[in-house]
Amino acid sequence: MSPKTPSPAYSIRIRCQLADRPGALGRLAVAIGEVGGNINSLEGFTVRTAYLEEDVIVYCSGTEHQQQVLKAIEGIDDVTVLEWEDRTHALHEGGKIQVTSDIEVDSMNVLAMAYSPGVARVCTTIAEDTSKSFDYTIRKNTVAVVSDGTAVLGLGDIGPEAAMPVMEGKAQLFKRFGGVDAFPICLNTKDPDEIVSIVTALAPTFGGINLEDISAPRAFEIEERLSAALDIPVFHDDQHGTAIVTVAGLENALKIVEKKHEDLKVVVAGVGAAGVAVSKMLLNAGVRNLIGVDRHGAVHTGREDLNSSKQWFAENTNPELLAGTITEVIEDADVFLGLAGPDLLTVDDVRSMASDPIVFAMANPDPEIRPELIKDIAAVIATGRSDFPNQINNVLAFPGIFRGALDARATSITENMKLAAARAIADVIGEDLHPQFIVPTAFDHRVAPAVAEAVRAAAVADGVCR
Repeated sequence: MSPKTPSPAYSIRIRCQLADRPGALGRLAVAIGEVGGNINSLEGFTVRTAYLEEDVIVYCSGTEHQQQVLKAIEGIDDVTVLEWEDRTHALHEGGKIQVTSDIEVDSMNVLAMAYSPGVARVCTTIAEDTSKSFDYTIRKNTVAVVSDGTAVLGLGDIGPEAAMPVMEGKAQLFKRFGGVDAFPICLNTKDPDEIVSIVTALAPTFGGINLEDISAPRAFEIEERLSAALDIPVFHDDQHGTAIVTVAGLENALKIVEKKHEDLKVVVAGVGAAGVAVSKMLLNAGVRNLIGVDRHGAVHTGREDLNSSKQWFAENTNPELLAGTITEVIEDADVFLGLAGPDLLTVDDVRSMASDPIVFAMANPDPEIRPELIKDIAAVIATGRSDFPNQINNVLAFPGIFRGALDARATSITENMKLAAARAIADVIGEDLHPQFIVPTAFDHRVAPAVAEAVRAAAVADGVCR
């Protein structure tokens, strides 16, 4: 997909004044279309004596394109731009979440129970048995979304303040899809010791910890240390959320091409947090021949430039010790999983793969290869984008995972719970399975309950319930 494709992410609202003459609105629409703008809707139509006013919603492809659209409109004699706004920035004004009360404090009697003196009785109950905090506080349904802002989306290290909109959005998704209350915690430190210490100190407030957008390899260490220190679930979504949905999609893709995990050759581009987590899940699912590729080529035990996570990766993958670039190792591969960056894969690379190749090009916003270039070559294609079929979207996983873990009062999230979540997502498709429908959409209401039930049952089976 070209990065110039208009998107809601760059949509603008333009308040226009049009002369009340035939063809004025048509000239407006033509001018927008000629510079590549996509009119989504016309709103706020108001008729005046000699003119009319109209709100036009236009999808653009970037900030420069927004200005091109505005300039094109300003060049029309019959049209005046009264005002305009970037709809994405407008949506974020004042933040996207708020705290509301669960009860209505409308009398002195209620106040006496909700606060002093009645609340002291509840405090005493919890002091005598701290597990009661899961009964009598928000803890039973509240998750901390924790980030240090070092690996935010495709933007990199942009800091904790700039990470807040993403963490707020994450909290929204927790509530919308899982009924879980979540709160963003953005930390002004990159020190793993400090992050572990702060989150450990905050833990009595929460029923679970969702780590988000923390760069590798620190993310591995932080999650491992917090999991060992806390008796509530700790989940790094960039790793495990991506892994769970990827494995779910691959489960269904393999049904279409009639191949088995143990017979696959899998090439993974990107051996960061997500790449390592996806690979671990695939190894647990039965894949034997998996090769990871980073910017220096295939990862193998003969390399001397590996950090601790990549050293583990090298020791547990690439059984034939292949070396070289993606082009050199992808020949005869059954599956390509892209978790790296744009345009890393060529059409010739895909042609060199085994019959009925599966290509998951999941880099966002621009995939490792544009799907339209390989639609006649690959048997199944998935991306990380919502404007293509088969979006590998973490929102299919984390709301249901935490819903199930909280309902089970789980003390951790096990590999079995993750695999159960992946299979639950895959099973939602059922008989509707098709090369362009291997994972549900983000708004499929069946997903979160199915994942929650599978995770809860797996937690019980694994004996990790409080």
